[in-house]
Amino acid sequence: MSDYRKMWADLGLDLDAHDQLLQALPPTYHDVYLTQTNRPQKMDYFDFVVNEIHGLRIQELQQHKQQGGKVIGTFCVFVPEEIVRSAGGICIGLCSGLETGSGEVEKILPRQICPLIKSFMGFKLGKICPYFESCDLVVGETTCDGKKKAFELLNDYIPVHVMETPQMKRERDYKLWLKEIKDFAVKIEDITGQKITAASLKQSIIDTNAKRQALLRLASLRRHKPAPISGKDSLLIEQIAMYDDVTRFTQKVNELCDELEERINSGTGVAPANAPRIILSGTPMAIPNWKVPHIIESTGAIIVAEEMCTGLRYFEGLVPEDASSLEEAYANLAQRYLNINCAVFTPNNNRTQRLMELVEEYQADGVIHVSLSFCDPYSIEATQVEKACRQAGIPILKLETDYGQEDTEQLKTRVEAFCEMLR
Repeated sequence: MSDYRKMWADLGLDLDAHDQLLQALPPTYHDVYLTQTNRPQKMDYFDFVVNEIHGLRIQELQQHKQQGGKVIGTFCVFVPEEIVRSAGGICIGLCSGLETGSGEVEKILPRQICPLIKSFMGFKLGKICPYFESCDLVVGETTCDGKKKAFELLNDYIPVHVMETPQMKRERDYKLWLKEIKDFAVKIEDITGQKITAASLKQSIIDTNAKRQALLRLASLRRHKPAPISGKDSLLIEQIAMYDDVTRFTQKVNELCDELEERINSGTGVAPANAPRIILSGTPMAIPNWKVPHIIESTGAIIVAEEMCTGLRYFEGLVPEDASSLEEAYANLAQRYLNINCAVFTPNNNRTQRLMELVEEYQADGVIHVSLSFCDPYSIEATQVEKACRQAGIPILKLETDYGQEDTEQLKTRVEAFCEMLR
């Protein structure tokens, strides 16, 4: 990595704390990713992205800002990135996924709270996330009470716009969500100083659809036996999707898929064809939260799909590209995003139904449901997921964990026993 210390200092990062973060990540990444055998060669690009995730990508964001562009940060797949792009902005994911800054966070948040919330507040209060410090606006949502209230506090440190996510999917909820999307568009126009037009939004929809189509192509290739790519590598790509340049990322995913198709034709896989095939379900996994996937695939099993926000929920469902007006395009966006099967919805039968379909489509042998501690929506809904799996005769293992490593051996024991049962 080049020397980016001046850029980080100019952003106001706590350089000592940031150095400690960067020193901790490479060994973890090496152990989880670079020790894999028979990886696709095209994963080199995604290794490079992770290596430069606080460097080159941040430099690109600064260049964008120097040219008058704006950077909009978010944590959630409900935020329509098409609107940000259509006004000339860049939409990026923000830091979370590991324990940091707990001492400062616990001065303003309860000690017992979702690790994801604690993490992103820790990154911001500790000034160790260059994405946070690059943002002109953070977009929050109301997908859980904890995030909703944390965004109020986060607004003391950086401008926050909150979109009210409906809790149901009735016609009145769709109307509410459509209004939220239109309000968001007005906010983005105000921040960027650029008017969203039917033409600019159409192009943005086309570009974002292309990214989703590349990810869907990757997902479809994982249905083959033997699997041509590991679940860990696939998750990494899905995580990077929220950070990287859209056009470049789309090209690199499609290049990887070209290689995977060659591997499928030659019968090359990353695990034996009879390896237990797992679908991972539950709460999203932000970089560098790779603990459970690493444990699963270290047993010799293979993860073939992620029914998660860092997974299929992010890229399933395309937005129609043939809207004849701005109003119709907003309506299409509202429909597409409201179809996401987040645990915020009640009832949420579409999620369990889709999970059953995925088990069949991906020839999965079992489901592992992972909830973050104190994540009430997913932890409670895990019971419904378990019930649906058992009624369908699908083996399921429910796990609850956090970003710490203290429970690794306990998780390993449970996952090994579950995968052994599937063999």
